Amino acid sequence: MLLFSDITFWMVFIFFLTIYAFIRRYSRMGMVLYVAAFSLLFFYLANGWLMVLLPAVALVAWWAGRMLATMHQKRGGAASHCWKDRLVLTLAIVIILLPLLYFKYSNFFLSSINAVFSSNFGLLDVALPVGISFFTFQAISYVVDVYRGRFTMQVSLLEFLFYLSFFPLLLAGPITRAHVLLPQVRKPGAISERCLYMGLWLVMIGLVKKCVIADYIAQYNDWVFSSPATYSGFECVMGILGYTVQIYCDFSGYSDISIGIAALMGFHLLENFSFPYSAPSPSEFWHRWHISLSTWFRDYVYIPLGGNRCSRVRTYLNNIITMLVAGLWHGSTWMFVLWGGIHGLGLVVHKVFKPLLSRVPDNRWTNGLAVVLTFIFVAIAWVFFRSESVASACQLLSRSVVDFDIAYLIPFVKARPWWCVLTLVPLAAQALGRRGFQRLQTRFILLPWIVKLLLFLLTVQLILQFQTSNVQPFIYYQF
Repeated sequence: MLLFSDITFWMVFIFFLTIYAFIRRYSRMGMVLYVAAFSLLFFYLANGWLMVLLPAVALVAWWAGRMLATMHQKRGGAASHCWKDRLVLTLAIVIILLPLLYFKYSNFFLSSINAVFSSNFGLLDVALPVGISFFTFQAISYVVDVYRGRFTMQVSLLEFLFYLSFFPLLLAGPITRAHVLLPQVRKPGAISERCLYMGLWLVMIGLVKKCVIADYIAQYNDWVFSSPATYSGFECVMGILGYTVQIYCDFSGYSDISIGIAALMGFHLLENFSFPYSAPSPSEFWHRWHISLSTWFRDYVYIPLGGNRCSRVRTYLNNIITMLVAGLWHGSTWMFVLWGGIHGLGLVVHKVFKPLLSRVPDNRWTNGLAVVLTFIFVAIAWVFFRSESVASACQLLSRSVVDFDIAYLIPFVKARPWWCVLTLVPLAAQALGRRGFQRLQTRFILLPWIVKLLLFLLTVQLILQFQTSNVQPFIYYQF
């Protein structure tokens, strides 16, 4: 499997990009065919024969979208729905979901049945195809958007295959809607110098987050989570803090690289992370964390359940159900469901006290306190996300409180100085905010090419300096 953090991928990508630039200049259809073929090869290298799932899902989603669009046209372009529309939509969603349910959740359901009924059903020998959750959700969003009349552009099967298999998004998102990417495929503009340099900037930032920060601090975090009883309370707190930073740098780093690669190819994708650890509430956190996934669940789960257009109690229930489903999407264990439930309760508590909180003076001190409390809540929730069991998570949290001693601070910093630096820098960078980051990006774009080259070489040197013995896969590949 080619990883974005692997030098082999970048050697292949440079070769691919050289041919791509030539084809894009002279033939749009040739570009679409070339990228789709490369994406399918990319997916084959990751999954072997299971790669057939992607074109099969693409065919079903495209056919369903075409059927729905045709029925809308016969009614004069209206998106009003009859039973035939709903039947096509339902069948399409069920067929698209079947591979995901089988490969990702079969053993989860069987083991749950065994636990509840003391049965002895044998678990299946199935391997989860990399990226299946992401292209499944993109396919569903396309069909539902056509059904709702929100996406009306007619696309060919080849164009849709390009969209669903686009390799920068294929393995771990971000989940990109059809209305964002397909119009750019239909009318590709010239790749501007600014677009190229923005792509380079995002790739560099993403590689530093993943290969320098996340991979380096992961080793200590893994030690703490695997055996919390052998560490002091202070060391356990550092492990929790470290994993909170690790998962952010790992996944936001992947998103930066993915969006950056797309920019190098001339495609503009929406941001997926917007400084989530500076959020002053759980609700705001989910407006900034994995934006493509949180908005997907908002549009295709929360709103269809009724959203906030119903009673207060029903709205709270909708929040909890949506987050439980989001937790289950992340992984087929009850720990992920529990993590989703914790965030669901956090959203409900925030909504309950929102009228009271609105009376609190809005200044930098109260906002700072809100950010700290939200960060603590999110970090505690990550413990259940990362731990193998509830007992292990509770043991880690218990030792963090009962056995905490600040006297360990100086010895810890002396023993792990680089870990401390690489953990604190991403947290301090949260203060930049979106505007600060965009200003840095603009300054990079305007720098002379020789300075850009030096910064790129510095990035490579940092990666070589901090790299681990083995290339670490991105955390979200498993989802």
